[in-house]
Amino acid sequence: MMKLIDTLKTLILEACDKDEPEGGLSPDEILFGPEARLALDSLDALQISVAIHKQLGVRIADSKDTRRAMASLATLAAYLGPRLP
Repeated sequence: MMKLIDTLKTLILEACDKDEPEGGLSPDEILFGPEARLALDSLDALQISVAIHKQLGVRIADSKDTRRAMASLATLAAYLGPRLP
């Protein structure tokens, strides 16, 4: 699981053209919203979804479940883990 979380961290930072915040990103840190250090938005979510499809081969549907899954690195890894080829 930690390998997937590290992969997702790199993927998200690259897809959204962000630098890792000082002190790094913890697996449970919130990714979206004004209170999040990365402050990702809906356009970032789309870029992340496209990057996941290209790099990991998993298509993510646009749904409320997916938005909840992208809340943190840990929730995204838990969502994607069973879906990876």
